[in-house]
Amino acid sequence: MRFGPALQLILALALAALPARSQEVRAAYLGTFEWQLPQDWFGGLSAIELSPDGRSMTVLTDRGRLLFAELDRRNGRIENIELQRAIRLRAQNGAFLIGRIRDSEGLAVASDGTIYISFEGVHRVSRYDRPDAAAYGLHRPRAIRRLPLNGGLEALAMDESGRLLALPERGFDTDGNIPVYRWENGVWTQPFCLPSDGAFLPVGADVGPDGRLYVLERAFNIFGFRARVRSWRLTGDAADDGRLELQTATGTHDNLEGIAVWTDAQERLRLTMVADDNFKFFQRTELVEYALIN
Repeated sequence: MRFGPALQLILALALAALPARSQEVRAAYLGTFEWQLPQDWFGGLSAIELSPDGRSMTVLTDRGRLLFAELDRRNGRIENIELQRAIRLRAQNGAFLIGRIRDSEGLAVASDGTIYISFEGVHRVSRYDRPDAAAYGLHRPRAIRRLPLNGGLEALAMDESGRLLALPERGFDTDGNIPVYRWENGVWTQPFCLPSDGAFLPVGADVGPDGRLYVLERAFNIFGFRARVRSWRLTGDAADDGRLELQTATGTHDNLEGIAVWTDAQERLRLTMVADDNFKFFQRTELVEYALIN
């Protein structure tokens, strides 16, 4: 999701005046790494995937580019990020994505390396057998095609059975709940919804090593961003045992949009989240990490 110039200016002034503080729920803050690169295409990071050891990273920009990098960790904390390669995504005809069709938002990587990416602008999910291959577009049912213009499939995850789970940022059902779309055997279904209070909107998702669905949600006002992470146990065609894992106060972090859940060397579940700087000088590309404490 993008913000207009007026809101961006208000946000810049507000962030400069706010202290950083957070309200933590079952999550212990570990650290923040601000990532900077000189290339003019760098920024707008909207999704993240990590290797099981938390050292290899795939991130997605919202302008149709995949970045592959290695994380240099010291005592478990990120000390440096080394970019390995950056690849522009292609359309189904093999041409590079341009214009409104390149608004890439969600990322899921299968165990065999197949990459799935969700897009706004033209609401869809595409499969990439290789990062530099032409896209293969998954079937688009009416419910997905009719999602709001700037509120499409922001969050994408893959469950333990290899099924895709896609959540729109907006486009809630008539009861105000978040619909979860599932891709299985070449068909999209909508087996369940997640409750929403309307204050936070889903922007990222991952299925953790524990099999739970973790959803990163964002709230925004003129004073800055808040982030929330909730999780659910997936059981058949339902999600239950909802938990609030983390909720931050306004201004604690920048615009967190992507989440990866993995197990660290201390056998703790760790949340690694990435912030989208919207290509604005007053925002930051951050990697933020929390550990879940039982």
